Amino acid sequence: MSYRDIITIEPGKRGGKPCIRGMRITVYDILSYLSSGMTYEEVLNDFPYLTQEDILACLSYAADRERQMLTMPA
Repeated sequence: MSYRDIITIEPGKRGGKPCIRGMRITVYDILSYLSSGMTYEEVLNDFPYLTQEDILACLSYAADRERQMLTMPA
């Protein structure tokens, strides 16, 4: 499964930030929770409408963005 099937960007939602499946929770939100020390299980318990695939899509999206930044000419 590609993160492109899960991560959506809508100009009028959350300021056009990448969101999960059209919901109002952003990739940034999930990455922030994980980087603050929350586990997958804690995130899924706090947000029961999310799936493990949603979290993996956020990580994949972030990795792809990082890769794109590294390959851009200076």
